[in-house]
Amino acid sequence: MASDNIIHISEADFHAQVLEHSIQQTVVVDFWAEWCIPCRAQDRILERLTEEAGGAFRLAKLDVDTNQRLAAQLAVKDIPAVKAFRNGQLVAEFTGIQPEAKVREFLQALVQSSYNLQTGRAEHLLSMQDWVGAEEAFRQILDSNPDHPQALLGLAKALLVQGDFAGALPILRNFPVSKLYGQAEQLVPLAQAMADDANGDLADDDLSALFANSLRLAGRGQLEAAMDGLLELLRQDKRYAKGLAHRCALGLLALMAEGPQAQTYRKELASLLF
Repeated sequence: MASDNIIHISEADFHAQVLEHSIQQTVVVDFWAEWCIPCRAQDRILERLTEEAGGAFRLAKLDVDTNQRLAAQLAVKDIPAVKAFRNGQLVAEFTGIQPEAKVREFLQALVQSSYNLQTGRAEHLLSMQDWVGAEEAFRQILDSNPDHPQALLGLAKALLVQGDFAGALPILRNFPVSKLYGQAEQLVPLAQAMADDANGDLADDDLSALFANSLRLAGRGQLEAAMDGLLELLRQDKRYAKGLAHRCALGLLALMAEGPQAQTYRKELASLLF
């Protein structure tokens, strides 16, 4: 079966196509041989599930008869055998023909583990205010899993702090039902206010310049300065724009990494409003 995610490999390109490639995409290696009848059944299962996964991992097929030295180095004694590699390391394996349910379970666990590592890295980049790096990392996750809630929320955050409210709003307004739905909803007023400011649709009053400046600071990733501006606005009018400034402040808090500064802002916001 020809596919971008199903390839045939040999000892000559094992390092590049498996070890190096596994840094960016998990690689599942299927060890087989022409004479091995159980291998054929296992191959069909692996190929079908690889296609279903849509790029969540790569399937690399290696003929042990023509690559005997490599098979020995990898301790392949019986076939069919399957070994999974991530970041250049062996992370999971099984030997012998397995029912489809077991193979599916093996691959799903592998994919979930890979997503956990990827999202952890992306969230770390976000917390370090590496907005561009975080955006790229979240997009990589979404390339193979477009409905991944954590990656969608992370991408929306990374876009907002770069001023790309036009990119963030569709994500937030069409967010999948999940435990993160409430957090996505909390960002909508901030994203919409940033869009209204860009379009000249904010109210024109004595506090509008302070409000607009806070929104623009948020769009440049200067979250603390933006929050200071909104708090000053709320000290002067805690119901400003029918509560919009309050909702934007909550959105800013959702963008901030949890820590002492965020907790201080939460307490100050609560004291101003209640």
